[in-house]
Amino acid sequence: MLSAAPSAAHELRPAYLDIRETATGDFAIVWKTPALGEMRLGLYVRLPETCSPKGEAINSLEAGGYFERWTARCPGGLKGRTLTIDGLRTSLTDVLVRLANADGSTQVARLTPETPSLAVTASQTTFEVAKTYFMLGVEHILIGFDHLMFVLALMLLIRDRWMLLTTITAFTLAHSITLAGAALGYLSLPQKPVEAAIALSIAFVASELARSRPGQRRTSESYPWLVAFAFGLLHGFGFAGALKEIGLPQTDVPLALLTFNLGVEAGQLLFVAAVLLAIKAVTAMVRIPLQPVRHATTYLIGTMSMFWLVTRIESFWS
Repeated sequence: MLSAAPSAAHELRPAYLDIRETATGDFAIVWKTPALGEMRLGLYVRLPETCSPKGEAINSLEAGGYFERWTARCPGGLKGRTLTIDGLRTSLTDVLVRLANADGSTQVARLTPETPSLAVTASQTTFEVAKTYFMLGVEHILIGFDHLMFVLALMLLIRDRWMLLTTITAFTLAHSITLAGAALGYLSLPQKPVEAAIALSIAFVASELARSRPGQRRTSESYPWLVAFAFGLLHGFGFAGALKEIGLPQTDVPLALLTFNLGVEAGQLLFVAAVLLAIKAVTAMVRIPLQPVRHATTYLIGTMSMFWLVTRIESFWS
């Protein structure tokens, strides 16, 4: 439980800045920074000097995030100007920026401690769109602890490497289907029940692992690709929820969707490779029985998933 508390799956998302031009030169701004209780990260938006606020900002704490909402007047718009996130250079987080202009064009960027400023352009190049959404996909899967725990549970469940590859492929295919369908508006499920069901899917695989016995093959061990495909459909809706927060550009929608999905897959493969390398390195240096470690990891995954399940069900009424 102690290890589960600080790893609340999607609560470690980057800060998020949404700027929408509501009329020529007028912008509605939503600034979300990660928060723990009453404490928030010391990150602040610095607009170009030509901009001035209109009225007081409205502040609120919502679902682990600190929100600031205000409007600003920027004569001549933001194109060709630079906005900066103060405090980002000394932080360990990233900032996702989405700018929607009144003419329908959008710009999405990922700011890091190394690049805390954004030069607003009239339009993004194809390469910039592909790079931005690919990196967003990689980042999303690597901070999505619940998705990674599901993949880790599958790795523990399957001993045969070929079957593991088949199962991971089935998981990828399934979440690609629902991610694309939901992002394009063809499929829809409420996000909170989806997140709870994702936690339950991890608990199911952990339960199958805990009840596994030598010489006895459970259905999940005989057909792990089927389990992975079924639950992959759910996880795809989870990925789509994150993508909806970011938004897709008005142009290059297929490219953005494809590269985000490729980024998710690249991050997933990086995780699988890291786990396999870690296991190989530890077993080469230290002679320890793997079975107790496997059991301990199984119960840790099960405990974390049930913690997430309870907190996500509780969020239905918040």
